[in-house]
Amino acid sequence: MLSNLFGGKKLTIPAPADALPGRAEKMAIPAKHFVNGNPLAPPYPDNMEKAMFGMGCFWGAERKFWQLPAGVYITAVGYAAGSTPNPTYQEVCSGLTGHNEVVLVVFDPAVITYQQLLKVFWENHNPTQGMRQGNDAGTQYRSGIYCYSDSQMQLAQASQVAYQAALNSAGHKEITTEILAAPEFYYAEAYHQQYLAKNPGGYCGLGGTNVCMPDNLSVAS
Repeated sequence: MLSNLFGGKKLTIPAPADALPGRAEKMAIPAKHFVNGNPLAPPYPDNMEKAMFGMGCFWGAERKFWQLPAGVYITAVGYAAGSTPNPTYQEVCSGLTGHNEVVLVVFDPAVITYQQLLKVFWENHNPTQGMRQGNDAGTQYRSGIYCYSDSQMQLAQASQVAYQAALNSAGHKEITTEILAAPEFYYAEAYHQQYLAKNPGGYCGLGGTNVCMPDNLSVAS
């Protein structure tokens, strides 16, 4: 990814007052998802729900979700959990926006559950690495779950407890994943959307821990 190529490995999230100013104009994006042809931008069908995850380079992370066999309406990559409005990729890679590279997943909960999406999240990256994922270092590569409802928050927190226990049994470190109420999602540039479908031989830095997510979660009532 660009941050590594240019040596920009910022490991501290800037205070809002220190972040880049950004802009009011939204990013131009394709009308349709490159893989399934569904509209990439809202409004989405009323029966759909949204989920958002950060798990390292968003090219490979997005592919994990569009490849699910059923239930995902669209995926999109973008930036979230920072301070700069409508940032560019170069700005995010500078470490001066505070944003994470994230994947937005719009899904049909009658076909695929949020818990199933959490399983994809935990098993397909290493959530113990802080401000990096493998060889990709920087605040934009941190692990994060961004929740759109109280029920998502409860499941996310329960899944972290369950996955930490599984990681402990396998000798891994403590989880560093941030779990927050969903901040504003800013679409990334058009060429990033479904990047690995357009460029099948492109870079993917994702690597999991080979530890399975437990199927049964205990959610506090």
